[in-house]
Amino acid sequence: MKPRFRWISFGLAFGCCWLSAAWVNADTITVALASNFSAPMKAISQSFENQSEHRLRLVVGSSGKLYAQIRNGAPFQIFLSADQTKPKALVDQGLAVAGSKFTYAKGSLVLWSSDPNKVDAEGEVLKRGQFSRLAIANPRLAPYGAAALMLLKQLGLEATKGRWVQGENINQTYQFVATGNADLGLIAMSQIMKAGKVEKGSYWVVPGEQFSAIGQDAVLLSSAEDCGACKEFLAYLAGAEVAEVLAGFGF
Repeated sequence: MKPRFRWISFGLAFGCCWLSAAWVNADTITVALASNFSAPMKAISQSFENQSEHRLRLVVGSSGKLYAQIRNGAPFQIFLSADQTKPKALVDQGLAVAGSKFTYAKGSLVLWSSDPNKVDAEGEVLKRGQFSRLAIANPRLAPYGAAALMLLKQLGLEATKGRWVQGENINQTYQFVATGNADLGLIAMSQIMKAGKVEKGSYWVVPGEQFSAIGQDAVLLSSAEDCGACKEFLAYLAGAEVAEVLAGFGF
């Protein structure tokens, strides 16, 4: 009996040591995340954490505000922007690692209403100005807001500006429509699509030629240049498993 108990004790001790080593090697990665990507990121982070000892800390906001915070020294390690210009600017300024930037998603702009009968297949309800309130994101801070403004100018709808409701970021813009404070909104497809389908409301996918393409770039920040866990996550983000998740959200 004694040898058996000694073996069990050794096994328990070995197990505790292994768990301690795994805990020591685990890192928490701080990711600054564009708000339009928050829904797919929940699925991506859960899958990544299930496969890795590392954990993700997500900071969600408009790309413009996150960019400003990074320039002011915010302790982020990875930046997932809703555009390509801000990650490039950070590389040019020496605040992000050269060669780490890549396009992790390509977004679509949609006209959406929580009313299932409001939006027609060609977006005529917008083109004819048949709305009380139209929600768009702040074009100075949110790339989807800039795309929405470009579309509205192309359609000659500047005269309806008095009926526009501006969200600080694309999530707030979505909330304006979802709560009925605006009857229409120009938002990201990823906000209304899940598992390959739109579950509520009515929508029109804006043709790509009517606004600048929304490529969304990721970049490793210079403060995390030696962070192996960060590089592990970025490699995962660029992989086939994530691409399949993104397709279900309309990217």
